[in-house]
Amino acid sequence: MSKLKFEDLLNAGVHFGHLKRKWNPAMAPYIFEEKKGIHIIDLNKTIAHLDTASAALKQIAKSGKKILFVATKKQAKDIISERVKEINMPYVTERWSGGMLTNFATTRKSIRKMSAIDKMQTDGTWKTLNKRERLFKTRQREKLQKNFGSIADMTRQPAAIFIVDIIKEHIALKEAKRLNIPVFAMVDTNSNPKLVDFPIPANDDATKSITLILDTVCAAVKDGLEERKNAKDAAAKDAKAKKEAKAAAKTETKPVEAKKEEAPVETVTEAPKAEENKTEETK
Repeated sequence: MSKLKFEDLLNAGVHFGHLKRKWNPAMAPYIFEEKKGIHIIDLNKTIAHLDTASAALKQIAKSGKKILFVATKKQAKDIISERVKEINMPYVTERWSGGMLTNFATTRKSIRKMSAIDKMQTDGTWKTLNKRERLFKTRQREKLQKNFGSIADMTRQPAAIFIVDIIKEHIALKEAKRLNIPVFAMVDTNSNPKLVDFPIPANDDATKSITLILDTVCAAVKDGLEERKNAKDAAAKDAKAKKEAKAAAKTETKPVEAKKEEAPVETVTEAPKAEENKTEETK
């Protein structure tokens, strides 16, 4: 179960949906009742789906893959940028550029262009430009930073995408579905949860509701990253211990070289001088 309690969701207004006339019939399983013309979301289902989504996101983070967070609506922009920066994941809070995922090669070119301008300012090339060229490059850099600065570290397509409002971010949703990227999203009573792989029924307009859901999701991602780090540290420690043990075993069992046996030295005895005596007698 989630660490969140039913009362926490209730106090944050997670249960408030849209007017009845704006509802999407596909959200019927997640609606508890209608009150004064407003649909009320079943918070028990919110907790269950939030648990499932958090567990899946934790595993993705533990595997070392990136999760892209998307929220360009005013209520969620600051919340996303603050929370997601802490877990070092890419995010989009400005206008979603068409083809950001489906034409990812072009997106990477824009990011490299931004890096090239930064390099010009450090290697001395910047000083060789005239005033007009510097102004053009500065404005170009600011525009690229605004649109792609938060995804500069995303060297490949993300393993998953988290969306706050799938109606507003319909382009991002379509691109993710086209590329078969798993989609996690907050779905309100006016949304179609069937378009999302991991829907979280919740109020996607209230700041408190968005904050509460994002805090829970980011905490799960953080846990996954910590487990990955601990596993890598433990593996490195075990590898070091095995290496040291192997080295110690080699020094202990080092074969002792056997001393070479000296070959016996043959003693040469002098032959009797019989022949010399015979020659003397014959003289």
